[in-house]
Amino acid sequence: MHRRSAAVAGVLVLLLAGVMLLSACVGQTYIAPDEVWRVLRGHGGPYELIVGELRVPRIVLGAMVGAALGLSGALVQTVTRNPLASPDVIGVGHGAAAATVLALATGTVASPGALPAVSVAGGLAAAALVYVLAWRHGMQPSRFVLTGVGIGVALSAVVQLYLTESELAAAEQVKLWLTGSLNGRGWEQAGPLGWVLLLSLPALVWASRALRPLGLDSDTAAALGVRVHRTQLALTVLGVVLAATATGAAGPIGFIALTAPQLARRLTRTPQLPLIASALTGAVVLVTADLAARALMPPLEIPVGALTALVGGPYLLWLLSGPRGQGRSPAP
Repeated sequence: MHRRSAAVAGVLVLLLAGVMLLSACVGQTYIAPDEVWRVLRGHGGPYELIVGELRVPRIVLGAMVGAALGLSGALVQTVTRNPLASPDVIGVGHGAAAATVLALATGTVASPGALPAVSVAGGLAAAALVYVLAWRHGMQPSRFVLTGVGIGVALSAVVQLYLTESELAAAEQVKLWLTGSLNGRGWEQAGPLGWVLLLSLPALVWASRALRPLGLDSDTAAALGVRVHRTQLALTVLGVVLAATATGAAGPIGFIALTAPQLARRLTRTPQLPLIASALTGAVVLVTADLAARALMPPLEIPVGALTALVGGPYLLWLLSGPRGQGRSPAP
């Protein structure tokens, strides 16, 4: 590993641990760190319900969702060679939203617990559709991104039509999910995402090696013996699976997959997007955003997706106005 990348990763791990501890302490009821530590060690106490059942599962889920989105963003941006690309751009979030509202509208899903699986399937199906439509004797990154934008607009229209025609209670439920929130979520949602991250580790080890030659132009990468199209497809599938599972767990939380890889790259100063730093940056950003969403306007909890969009919008404008805002990532 790059020496600076290792140092940055170590700092991010400490920062993530500190933010997670602060998030466990802060809320409508402040709990001292020693009491939090006591609950974590399994010694119980008067705050066992608040810490062990409400805050800790939510914090762990937020860290895993942020890590998955950071990894997914790094993979997609490397494949498309575009710092403005993210899983949302290629239709993952829109596909998950459309599948969810269609399942609710048709009565296919009666139990709310089945909605995450439906959203994962929708995200994967949308990304597959984008890939098929964008394929022309190979995958051109610009065509891939533009096709994803078009599919996303069409799927957004489906969601808006449902919100217009549905009952008020059902529309409110969908609108809350579309915003992206960790409120009321815990181990039930964290379990499947944790298994996906664990099972993805071997693929991520391979991806960290594949990203280096793929950062070069296609002809140079092919001359080095890289099967460019197969590698691009494999990295895209891995990124889409991570993003779709994270979306199924917490709803479509925007801008984490877009910003985390670029922030990690600026911290590590590496030519390619660093996967470990991207995952840790995504986790830190999302846990911090959720803490702010809970603490800014108590007892009201702002959906974390609304807060990340509020912060991510100005970041996107800054990225567009900078020297790297031309839609192309510089080659290493």
